[in-house]
Amino acid sequence: MKKYGLIGYPLTHSFSKKYFSDKFNREGKKDCRYDLYEIPTIQDLPEIISSQDGLIGLNVTIPYKEQVIPFLDNLDPACKAIGAVNCIKLTKKGLIGYNTDYYGFKTSLTNWIGKEKPQALVLGTGGASKAVCQALKDLEISYLKVSRKPDASTKKVTSYEEILASPSLLQEYPLIINSTPLGTFPNTSAMPDLPVEHLTANNWYYDLVYNPTETAMMKAAAKMGAKTKNGIEMLHLQAEAAWDIWNK
Repeated sequence: MKKYGLIGYPLTHSFSKKYFSDKFNREGKKDCRYDLYEIPTIQDLPEIISSQDGLIGLNVTIPYKEQVIPFLDNLDPACKAIGAVNCIKLTKKGLIGYNTDYYGFKTSLTNWIGKEKPQALVLGTGGASKAVCQALKDLEISYLKVSRKPDASTKKVTSYEEILASPSLLQEYPLIINSTPLGTFPNTSAMPDLPVEHLTANNWYYDLVYNPTETAMMKAAAKMGAKTKNGIEMLHLQAEAAWDIWNK
């Protein structure tokens, strides 16, 4: 039996098991299985690796996309630049880390906005944010990261407080990308602390959250005329990229 799976904590919001189980059924892959490994600490990873015979690959989700790196034997060169891992391949030479979030987001964003290059606000500074920022950089789209605790040493990070005080930033940076889990099931009423009333039809709001398919923030942005998109396409693209990595 070829085994694949997902590590993270918690995993109540994950679509990965259903996605890959459906894929295996659809493509007649009766020798493949996908499991969820909900581990309360990244220190539990070696036990998962040693106890699962036939394990070929793992997806990595919150909060381990950065914490997992010291447990890996090598990183894909592109992954080194990002500084976060969401895909692991088990090989005879050890564990190799990749980032398919980068590919999924970059492709999905390009499909949505075409050749336009609006300046972007990236909400969050975690592992998903790192992949988003690298994709924006490679697309030559300038961006500003938004954090609850901005780093005073860099001009690339601002705070929600500053945006609330200067809402014109929402028009200076019309593309807004939520790379945080805010709004994810079951906490579906949670929203980024933004002055929503200042959004207009000139704004794009891309939410990496995919459960629910329309977050509270997406609904609020749409009411102001903004264009919205969720993370479903990105999820599918990164999942297929992971599958290709595991089986190449």
